[in-house]
Amino acid sequence: MTKLAHWFKQVEESGFKSFNTLLKTFIIHYNDILNYFNNRSTNASAESFNAKIKKFRSNFRGVRDRAFFLFRLQNIFA
Repeated sequence: MTKLAHWFKQVEESGFKSFNTLLKTFIIHYNDILNYFNNRSTNASAESFNAKIKKFRSNFRGVRDRAFFLFRLQNIFA
């Protein structure tokens, strides 16, 4: 955690604009990044499931009846 803070300081002092963009991204997702290194946990499974739902929805060209769509999802992926 302290190494990351030192890196933040070095980036701010360097003056490179591209690194400042990267620094802002790190600051926004700081807790998630540290969570990965502390617990080795990611949200990859949730992202994968989201991709499956989007693919399923695109195969049927949209959703008109939301309740029936959720029913189909439950039967296929549960």
